[in-house]
Amino acid sequence: MKKKMLYIILLLCLTVNGLLTYFVFIPYYKDYQIRAAEKKETERIKNATIIVELKEERSIPFYTKDTYASSYIDYINGEITKDVKINTEKVGEQEVTIEYINDEDIKIPYTFTITVKDITAPSIWLNSSYTVNTGYQGNIAEDITCIDDYDDHPKCSIEGIYDTEKPGTYPVTFVAEDASGNVNKKNFNIIVKNKSESSTSTPQEKVYTETLFTDVIDKYKNENTKIGIDVSRWQGDINYQAVKDAGVEFVFIKVGGTIGIDGEYYVDKKFIQNIEGFNEVGIPVGVYIYTYAHDEKTAIEDAEWILEQIKPYKVDLPIVYDWENWGDVMEFKQSLWSLTRNAKIFLDRVAEDGYSGMLYSSKNYLEKAWLELEYDTWLAHYTEQTTYQGKYKYWQLCEDGIIDGIDGKVDIDVMYINK
Repeated sequence: MKKKMLYIILLLCLTVNGLLTYFVFIPYYKDYQIRAAEKKETERIKNATIIVELKEERSIPFYTKDTYASSYIDYINGEITKDVKINTEKVGEQEVTIEYINDEDIKIPYTFTITVKDITAPSIWLNSSYTVNTGYQGNIAEDITCIDDYDDHPKCSIEGIYDTEKPGTYPVTFVAEDASGNVNKKNFNIIVKNKSESSTSTPQEKVYTETLFTDVIDKYKNENTKIGIDVSRWQGDINYQAVKDAGVEFVFIKVGGTIGIDGEYYVDKKFIQNIEGFNEVGIPVGVYIYTYAHDEKTAIEDAEWILEQIKPYKVDLPIVYDWENWGDVMEFKQSLWSLTRNAKIFLDRVAEDGYSGMLYSSKNYLEKAWLELEYDTWLAHYTEQTTYQGKYKYWQLCEDGIIDGIDGKVDIDVMYINK
C-alpha cells in the first residue's frame, strides 16, 4: 500500500513538473529566443552600412494623389522592400518609414520627414459686380462665397470705401487669406441701388425646349453605352412597361432627403411606387438622396437613412450623393476638403453594405469645388457634347426629355459601360 502511494506521489510530481515546463519554462525560453534574435538583428542593423540620400526639397502639395516616400529618395544602397503612400489629407510634417535591404543583405527600416503644404489660395466666387439695395444690413464680405481647399475659416474682407445707404458704384477689392498665408484678391464693383430701381426689372420670357428620348438613343446609343432616365415625384404616375418598351435601360430614383438643413427626413412621394414598378418590369435601378450634409455626423446619418429605405428592394446601380446646397455653403464654415470628406464618408458607409457609391454634380462645381474622389461621378451638363475633362461614369445630358410612359419632362442619362 505504501509503495502504491509512493508511485502516485511520484506520478503527480512528474505531472506537475511537466506542466510547469510546458506552461512556464517553454514560453519563457521561446520569449528568450525571440528577444535574443531581436537583439542580434538590432546589432546587425546598428552595424549595417546605411546610405540614404534624400531630396533636398521634401514637401508635397495638399491632397496630391498617389505619392510615395520613395519619390523623395535620390539614392539608397540597396533595394526598397516596403514603400509607403503619403497621406496628403492633412497639412504639416509627418514621418514616413520605408524598409530596404542593403547591399549587405540586411533589412533596414529608415525614417525621414516630409511636409504637406497648402499652397492654394482661397477661391472667390464673385462676378465683376455685386448688387445690394439701399438699407442693406448684412455683411457683404460674409455673403460672397470665399472658400479654401483646406482651411475651414479663411479670412475674407473687402478693401475700399462704399456706402450701402447711398446709391452708386463703388470700386473695391475682395481679399481672401487662408491659415497657410495664401492670398487671393479680386477687384469688383459694389453697386448700391434704390429698392424701387430693383423692383422694375422686366421678367424673362420662358423658353420651351424638349429632347426626344428616341433622338438620344439615335445619337448616343452604341455598344459601350446604355440610355436611361432619373425620376422623382415630379414625373407623377409612370407607366413602367411603356418606359421599358421605349428603350430605357436603367433608372435612378430619388429616395428623399431632409427638409432643409438639419430638418426631418422625408421619403419622396413616388419612391416606393417607382422602385416597385421598375423592379417589377426588370429595369436596373440606382437611387439618390438630395442631401444637406454639412459635417461627418450628418453624412453618416444620411447614409444610414437611405440604406434603411432601400433595404426591401433590388438596387443594382449606385447609391448617389446629390449635394447642391452651394447657396448656403458659407453658413457651413467648411473647406472644399471638408465638403469632399463628407461625401467620402457617405460613400464609404454605403460601400460597407455592399453597394457601389457615386457623386452627382454639375460640370461647374466638379471643376471648381469637388476634390478628387475614388468613387464614380455622375456628371450633369445640359448640352449635346460635354466639354468636361474629368472622369465620369454617367452623364445627365438634359432635363427636358420626352418619353412614352411619362407625362411631362424627365432627365435623360447616358451610362458608359467601359469608362
